[in-house]
Formats: sequence, C-alpha cells, structure tokens
Amino acid sequence: MMWLLSMKVNQLKFLFAGVALLALAGCGTVKEFFADDSYEAPPTELTEFEAEFEPKTLWSTGTGDGANTEYANLAPWLQGDFIFTVDHEGDVRSHNAESGRREWRTQLDFPVATGVGGGEGLIVVGSQSGEVVALDETSGEELWRQRLSSEVLAPAKVGSDKVIVRTADGRLTALSATDGNIMWNYQRAVPLLSLRGVSSPMIDGQTVLAGYDNGKLVALSLNDGKVIWEKSVAVPSGRTELERLVDIDADPVIHDGVIYAVAFQGNLAALDIDTGQSLWDREMSSTSGIAVAANDAIYVSDDESYLWAVADGTGDSLWRQTLLLRRNISAPVIAGDYVVVGDFEGYLHWVARSDGRFVARQRLDKTGIRSQPVVRDGVLYAMTTGGKLSAIRIP
Repeated sequence: MMWLLSMKVNQLKFLFAGVALLALAGCGTVKEFFADDSYEAPPTELTEFEAEFEPKTLWSTGTGDGANTEYANLAPWLQGDFIFTVDHEGDVRSHNAESGRREWRTQLDFPVATGVGGGEGLIVVGSQSGEVVALDETSGEELWRQRLSSEVLAPAKVGSDKVIVRTADGRLTALSATDGNIMWNYQRAVPLLSLRGVSSPMIDGQTVLAGYDNGKLVALSLNDGKVIWEKSVAVPSGRTELERLVDIDADPVIHDGVIYAVAFQGNLAALDIDTGQSLWDREMSSTSGIAVAANDAIYVSDDESYLWAVADGTGDSLWRQTLLLRRNISAPVIAGDYVVVGDFEGYLHWVARSDGRFVARQRLDKTGIRSQPVVRDGVLYAMTTGGKLSAIRIP
C-alpha cells in the first residue's frame, strides 16, 4: 500500500465520508493514509546536456492569479484567432493568439478548478459550486448561466448546439448552447474512492465520449445521450479500495476514427470510435495525459513522470525518458519534430521524437506548468500555475 502514499493526498476525493474511510481499514489506519510524506524521494535534479536550439518566446502575459491548489488544471483554450484563460477566482480573459494583446476580461467571481472550454462562438466556464456560464467569444458578455449537480472538474465542449459538461458526481450533462437549458443527463455510479479530477468529454461528429472513474470509456449519442457502446480500459483489481483505483482522468484523444485513452493503474488503449472494438492496448498508468501522432507514436507522461513513446498499432515501447522522475510533468504535446512537457518548477523540456533525447530547455516562471501546452500554426502556448501565459515559436 505504501507506494500509493507518494501520490498527493489532495488528489483524492471522498464521495461518501465515513463509509469510504472504513473501506480503507484493510490498507491500514486512516492516520496512516494521511501520513506525512516527507520521507518520499525528492524529484530528480535536472541534468546538463548540449542544447540543439534555443526556443524563442514570442510573447508572455499575465492572466490573473493562476491556480491556488495543487489539483487545479487551468489549461488555456485556443478558439479562432484568440486564446482564452481563467484563474482560480473566475477571472476570464481573451488574448490575441498572435500578439498576446488582451481583447476582453470578464470577472465571474466564483471558484474554478479547471480551464475554460468552448466552441461554436461560445466560451464556457464551470465552477466548483456547479455553475456553468457561457460567454460570447467576441465580447466576453455573459449569455446564460445554469447550475448543475456537482463541481465542474473538466473543460466543457460544444458541438451541434449542445454544451457537454462533466461533473464530479459522475454525471455527463448536455445543455442547450442557445439558452443553457438541460437537454439530457447520463450518470454512472462513482467508486467510493477515486482520484480528484475527471477527463474532459470529447465530441466526434454526433458522438460524445467520456472516461469514467471505474476505468470504462463510454460513447453516447450527442442527440439524446443514449449509450452507443462502453469498453473497459482498465479493470479494478486488488483487495483494497486504493489498489482498485482505475480512473480515466487523462483526456482521451481522437484521431482518424480511433480514440486513445489511458487509465491510472491500468492500460493505454486504442479503440475503434464507431464500435468500441479494442485495436491494441498495453499496461500503463497515467493521470496526466497523452499526445498522438497517428500511425507513428503515442507519447505518454506516466505517474512516475517518465515520458514514453510507444508504437501506434502495437503499443511496443520505442523509447523512455527517465531523467524527469518525480518532477510532476504535464501531459505531452507534439511540436514539430519534438515532444514537449512542463514540470513543477516551470521548465519546458523539449525532447526529440526520434529517440527521446533532450534538445532544449527553458524556464517560463518559478511556478509550475501543470496543464498540457497547446500547439497551433507553429506556435506552442504554455501556462504556468502562477498565471503566466507564453507563446513560443516551434523551430
């Protein structure tokens, strides 16, 4: 059991107080579970290497107060010609993606634990109290507001005049993009104990896909929320609730009719998006995320902060970069010939896709980089937990 104490305790959420704690009795006392983790091995010190290029920062700007907890993941959102951000107090900002100039700012004044989402002219923000607010992407004007059943822990997605929202109670809700009215709900039971966080819903045509805390990936009809298929990416095993954690908290990735997903203490899997048929899988544990270069490689930041490249089609290992051990690296992003991750000290690490060697490193801030960077048109955008947003030219 003790290996799991290396996880941040505040990443765990209890869904049934008291009863859930009693379920941990087989793993030791409650006091042991919340034991001080000062004995943990420290993060790996950064090693020197010969840089092959120096990344060029095009612009940097502040976006508010950033995150205020160790679990908030306030990733930026690219939409049209703009990049949108929110801080932990609901300060939403729009910036010109080319220049970094701020276009508008809307203060919602509610606590936020996840980044903005959007689509179809809307910017959507969800709160820790379950409120969902839609803003006009051009002006920041509030268009509608709806209260849901639980905390919003993943960015909303918009498609076919519907806003799809995941909440902490296992519910997937479709709201009207026009007025915020609830159109349908889908809910799965949440295990007694699970990691704090949920993966973002994905929309592909008329299908919604979502990963759940029981290790299942579910495909629903966007029109009415009916189940099309469901598939286990990981199956709970072990004697204790801790050992049976198999949350899909990393965002799945859709590419060319295939959905790729990874679970905690489970597998990395590729499935046919129409049928849910498994194409291949391999053992892997990640809550951070993946990046996909279809028909080439899948890049994974695992729970030890190893960065992997595995072959698409087989899941065979291509290489593994181990020199970022315990540095709490972000989900990777593909940037040209490189794969890039951030770490807890605010460094961006540029790694060659061909063999996993370090090729460049830059520090954006003294605060960490928790959210996955985003890439478009030869530019990488990265956000620190202190609220600094930077645009970097990809060589």
